[in-house]
Amino acid sequence: MAETTTRPDLHEEIHEIRRDPGAYRVLTGDRPTGRLHLGHYFGTLRGRVELQDLGVETYVIVADYQVLTDRDVAERLQEHVEDLVLDYLAAGIDPRRSTIFAHSAVPALNQLLLPFLSLVSVAELGRNPTVKDEIAHSRQAAVSGLMFTYPVHQAADILFCKANLVPVGRDQLPHLELTRTVARRFNDRYATVFPEPAALLSAAPVLLGTDGTKMSKSRGNAIALSATADETARLIKGAKTDAERHITYDPDARPEVSSLLLLAALCQDRAPEQVAQEIGAGGSAALKRTVTEAVNDHLAPMRARRIELSHDRAHVRAVLREGNERARAQADATLDEVRKAMNMAY
Repeated sequence: MAETTTRPDLHEEIHEIRRDPGAYRVLTGDRPTGRLHLGHYFGTLRGRVELQDLGVETYVIVADYQVLTDRDVAERLQEHVEDLVLDYLAAGIDPRRSTIFAHSAVPALNQLLLPFLSLVSVAELGRNPTVKDEIAHSRQAAVSGLMFTYPVHQAADILFCKANLVPVGRDQLPHLELTRTVARRFNDRYATVFPEPAALLSAAPVLLGTDGTKMSKSRGNAIALSATADETARLIKGAKTDAERHITYDPDARPEVSSLLLLAALCQDRAPEQVAQEIGAGGSAALKRTVTEAVNDHLAPMRARRIELSHDRAHVRAVLREGNERARAQADATLDEVRKAMNMAY
């Protein structure tokens, strides 16, 4: 498989983007399977707001159809969709400058799936390492066709709006490479319609959950952005550490302690080594107090905005409706180009 074109992390690239933000179009988003957590925020959400504020055209997808990739039923879907939009708005996604839309509300986007599937082989889908991992952790009794073709769905999500920059973690690079393959093969076979999007890798390392494994909604080890200060304190108090009293930042030898230090450092815009030095021999209790204070202080304005916004669910739904309309217009225009290129404009 060819190497995916990547760009440096956002902070290194920021000067180039500021010089010409109009040259970029970004597609990013999440599955509505529960409340966003600190891993989402420091991994992608904060960067999305930064890109938006620089003037980059940004599409944010609420990937509701993709909830069904690893489960048989999408439970509490409307609630999760609205909660996701609330998290976006509270974090600073501005619907006047970014298009927030639901996957299922854009028929022309999904219509791109058929020609895209004709451009990839079953063997290529089967080799995708991310799909293999998702199948291994699937909640379904059997692997569905939707799960197997998940990367092609993502290609449609990205290419319908002609995004040329996609913020991803390293585990998503195989998906993005397939998107680039689809774009290249369509352009070669029919006509040049799609860009080959580049990956914008996040500089944020993986944050561990309270149990010492990767922070994840499905594992129940995450600290939600919308958690209360007391809930946050309780979760951090129960976080896994180690028996060594002197606190040091050593991700290889002390991953749980180091992840907590990193979390405090990210919230305070400091180096984790500096946080560790200040705690010193205070032990895990002092570490957890420091992290709790840092997280609650950092998230307090966001949480206040979320509570205020949650009192007007009609506004949340209006944001989504307006975003759906803009996304539909873009998808319709792209599908028209695709039909003409394929000689299907009857």
